[in-house]
Amino acid sequence: MSSESNQRQSKYMQVQTVKQSEEYGEIEGVGKKISRIFLGTAISPFLDGKEADVLLDQMYALGINAFDSARGYGLSESVLGRWVKHRKNREEVVLLTKCGNATPTGTVHIDRDVMTNELKRSLSELGTDYVDILLLHRDDVNTSIAEYLETFNDFVREGIIKSFGVSNWTVERIQEANAYAAEHGLCPFSISSPNFGLAEQVNDPWGGNCVTISGQGNQAARDWYSRTNMPVLAYSALGRGFFSGRFEAGDYETAKSVLDAYAQKGYLYPVNMERLERCRMLAEKHKCSVAQIAMSYIFSHSMNVFAVVSTTSPERMRLNIESSKLKLGEEEVIFLESGAR
Repeated sequence: MSSESNQRQSKYMQVQTVKQSEEYGEIEGVGKKISRIFLGTAISPFLDGKEADVLLDQMYALGINAFDSARGYGLSESVLGRWVKHRKNREEVVLLTKCGNATPTGTVHIDRDVMTNELKRSLSELGTDYVDILLLHRDDVNTSIAEYLETFNDFVREGIIKSFGVSNWTVERIQEANAYAAEHGLCPFSISSPNFGLAEQVNDPWGGNCVTISGQGNQAARDWYSRTNMPVLAYSALGRGFFSGRFEAGDYETAKSVLDAYAQKGYLYPVNMERLERCRMLAEKHKCSVAQIAMSYIFSHSMNVFAVVSTTSPERMRLNIESSKLKLGEEEVIFLESGAR
């Protein structure tokens, strides 16, 4: 496997398509085009196991062919699996799921047995004999890098996953893992899913050591992703509704009625209210929505970015797709982050 592992190794808003904002991208091992926006399924009707064929049809018709799920997302896997079975489109879609989530108390235990048992359940729920991308939902530092990588590589050899990576892992741990893979002729991690977006994740929303690369304090991590070109799958890309446009900067009372408890814990802070106001200013200037500016921000970095977006509105998704194709000028990005002009 060593040869394979070596292969893995307005003067304001300028309306132009850029490399990382193309509608589709690639992730090593998957072997399919992948929409830059993944539909997130950690919302109703997916969590509740309700019928979602029409909604999924609508998203697919917009060009969304990648779907983000997890063992911890209620019945979302079974909802996706039913749709794929009904539409007979397994080879045209990209199914991503995750194993090894934190418990409600924030503890994490992941090892080979957890990975094997949860993948078996995911395959059954999804009604497929392989998943395109399998991620570890958290990092259990008590489990060795060797155990993680050997297990993932065994799954690849068995043909039950195509590609693998991590969510909520630090850059340092990813570097350690991929160095081990190179030394031992193993496939390394091909994708990382941290929190990333205009909203700075001030506090860990869910526990279990969530990792963010947002905010000025994480510039070094973003620089590393840019240098290595490792695909970044940004979760909570719009701050769980913080940039929905449903409340104004400084209006904490309305924000509390709009944002769920996780969003409030993670994002409802002055730093993000300031970013919301700057976002509003750019949206007003360019006659678009706050959400569109926030989405454009994500794809205006030099990182190889994909983004998870959870919505039941095809129209909002259409606007997100259009926004993902736009490139903000460097001065705009700086302005949104710091207020500097």
